Amino acid sequence: MNMHLTKSQIGLDGVPAAETVLSHVDGERGELIIAGEHVADLAGKSSFEGVTARLWNGAAGKSLSEANVRASLGAARERAFARLPDLLPATRGMSIVDGFRAAIAGLRGENGLEHEATIVGAFPVIAAALVRRARGSDPIAPDPNAGHAADTLRMLLGRKVEPREVAALDAYLVTVCDHGMNASTFTARVIASTQADLFAAITGGYCALTGPLHGGAPEPVLEMLDAIGTRERIKPWVDGALAHGERLMGFGHRVYRVRDPRADVLKIAIERLEASGADLPFAGEVEAYIREALRKKNPERPLETNVEFFTAILLDALEIPRQAFTPIFATARAAGWTAHALEQRRTGRLIRPSSSYVGAMPKG
Repeated sequence: MNMHLTKSQIGLDGVPAAETVLSHVDGERGELIIAGEHVADLAGKSSFEGVTARLWNGAAGKSLSEANVRASLGAARERAFARLPDLLPATRGMSIVDGFRAAIAGLRGENGLEHEATIVGAFPVIAAALVRRARGSDPIAPDPNAGHAADTLRMLLGRKVEPREVAALDAYLVTVCDHGMNASTFTARVIASTQADLFAAITGGYCALTGPLHGGAPEPVLEMLDAIGTRERIKPWVDGALAHGERLMGFGHRVYRVRDPRADVLKIAIERLEASGADLPFAGEVEAYIREALRKKNPERPLETNVEFFTAILLDALEIPRQAFTPIFATARAAGWTAHALEQRRTGRLIRPSSSYVGAMPKG
């Protein structure tokens, strides 16, 4: 007998697919816990290397320190740069987003490095090389002694980076490194559950991230801000968009019923950039008016600011091109993807959900 499922059941909303020690999302309370810490607390005291150590330790039962991870990622960036002549030819003629997918698919194990370090270390090297090529420039060799955020920015921008810029990117990397059983993490865990290797799992995770419904592509937020243009146009533009039923980019989330906790963490990072010379008040005025308009439109369940809004503003303030936003998101999320894949292989089983057949049955 055919059984029709609800929209929520079809989307697997609220259906546990694994047990994890890595992160927890509470959409009703607006809470994100990563490796036992609220995301705001973690971003305030940990570097990307530190949170990566916590994730890998939890996933695989290791005892890595922040210094261990910093050293392994530095070595991995060097190895990845040496392999660029092998990785980049397959990306010719592709966009940065698609070229990144093709290049990471070519990664393989490196002697003396754990696969997870090889992957996380390679991501910013590949992203920066693709950005530099798009600008007609040669890639910049990594500095294995630098922090991951600092080296990522230096390779992208081709100049000395300021401490405030490094702090902002590091806060971003920490804030978005993991987020429960999102679509790309679920994809990585499904692939890992088949006992496929880590490289296959993380490539699959990135492919899922490129979908516009995932949230790995925040550049439409900047396109919206560009379309608004001036303070005088905020009210008429927003009111007109809502009247025509258009989606306002950077607001609303599949899980969070209240404000996305990551939004406030990134807003603080942006304010610190602003205090150091960046000009960012216009976006704040747009956010304030959109929130007010959405509350008036649907007072019982207004859409709140999500992480995409401030991600776009922060990355743009750091002079990272819009076409590279998704690979830079992946540079952060690779820490979570690798941890989840390791955890799935160590403690999980083959993920094999069923489906509800609603097609025709054989006659007779």
